[in-house]
Amino acid sequence: MSTTIMYGNVVADQIRSNLKTEVEQLKEKAIFPRLVVVIIGNNQASSTYVRIKKKAAEKIGISSAVYELEEDTSEDYLINLIKQFNEDLNTHGILIQLPLPKHINEKRVLESISPDKDVDGFHPINVGRLSIGQRAFLPCTPLGIIKLLDYYGVSAQGKHVVVVGRSNIVGKPVGQMLLNQHATVTYCHSRTKNLFDYTKQADLLIVAVGQAHLITKEAVKEGAVVVDVGNTFLEDGKVVGDVAFDELKDVVSHITPVPKGVGPMTITMLLHNTIEAAKRLN
Repeated sequence: MSTTIMYGNVVADQIRSNLKTEVEQLKEKAIFPRLVVVIIGNNQASSTYVRIKKKAAEKIGISSAVYELEEDTSEDYLINLIKQFNEDLNTHGILIQLPLPKHINEKRVLESISPDKDVDGFHPINVGRLSIGQRAFLPCTPLGIIKLLDYYGVSAQGKHVVVVGRSNIVGKPVGQMLLNQHATVTYCHSRTKNLFDYTKQADLLIVAVGQAHLITKEAVKEGAVVVDVGNTFLEDGKVVGDVAFDELKDVVSHITPVPKGVGPMTITMLLHNTIEAAKRLN
């Protein structure tokens, strides 16, 4: 079988080029998209992600400001800072880098962000709008998956989609998005019995659990489309996904690699959401 490898970096580069043009056009109308990122503490991985986000934003012309706060920053201080950004007409997107220190209530913090500036798509109002099919800011990784499937001509309509993983960041929202596209969606998770009985039924299989090589050749049906959201570092430093790529690549019709698959799409959708917020708020 001829398998299409769905490279996210190729799609992301094309989308970012289009977004750069869009930013230039907005600036001609005196609209200057601006993203604010807040990071608390000294989590090395979070700091790296924030630097990547800032660089990506600035590369396409989005103004980006990073607020680095001390580990012992109080919850009230953070929420008051977010309130200032909510009220600032020149700030269009607000992103709080997760995870937060244990003494800060993540739920309260995320709910304090204006839904109109919630470019991560985590606010309950945006989650609710997604669930009933209204216009909303959508979480970046699920939205990136949708854009990736669109680029490669994969339609979910009438298909059986199986999502392995039920996180609020990836699993639940991507299933809802595909349901909105008229797919039949099955959710599986850590307590699902006989997991492979479900994955073998999937026309489109999305795996987002962070368990290296969970899905093997025996777990999929021939000709399925497989999207691997996993990202696990092995002891030798190699990054692998939730799917045994080498086993599946000659069995399925489409598959994403790890790396260079879903990953590049996530930050690209953050840029997309920031530009959308700038347009809606002007």
